[in-house]
Amino acid sequence: MKYFYDTEFLEDGRTVDLISIGIVREDGATYYAVSTDANWKAITADPWLQANVIPHLGYRSPDQRIGEQAAHWKSRQQIALEVHAFLTEHGEPELWAWYAAYDHVVLSQLWGRMIDLPAGLPMFTNDLKQVVGTKGLPGLPEQTADEHNALADAQHLKRMHDYVFSAAVRTDIVSEDAGSSIWQVIATARESDVSTNEIVARIIREGWRPRA
Repeated sequence: MKYFYDTEFLEDGRTVDLISIGIVREDGATYYAVSTDANWKAITADPWLQANVIPHLGYRSPDQRIGEQAAHWKSRQQIALEVHAFLTEHGEPELWAWYAAYDHVVLSQLWGRMIDLPAGLPMFTNDLKQVVGTKGLPGLPEQTADEHNALADAQHLKRMHDYVFSAAVRTDIVSEDAGSSIWQVIATARESDVSTNEIVARIIREGWRPRA
């Protein structure tokens, strides 16, 4: 089962501290939480977080939350238990994120060190940005609202993923001189009924980049 997730976090160049996490399962089920154990003094003092993240959290003070978001504020320990249960409900999960490196560290550190990762959770997250490439992709859905709301970002990630992996079979996108385009790589893999992980590995292995 595929899971698309996003995290918002405080980082100082040395550490990363979870603020919120949003997860969308491929069947549409969702999970969202905000950590009560984050360093809220530092978070509220950060201008970028003040402008982009805090408005989505229902935050009034470390001890007071307002609106529908208030129900999602939970301890880090509770978040770790609930996220693990959500991710493993249908067997070993396939994780996806956008610029996934930081997100994977933030997610994994819910349970401590790298070697403390619970059984059944993968030690890597697939990066949709790496699949799409640095130049983007024509027609890729754009996020029009609620950017940096972790759940809204995760929902948008799923929309982008579904577009990328469905567009592979659209003949109007694959040109005759596409060469080793992402569409040929994905389409060939899909016809062979291989896993998404193998599709990604094949793209990386063949060094695909979008053509200008």
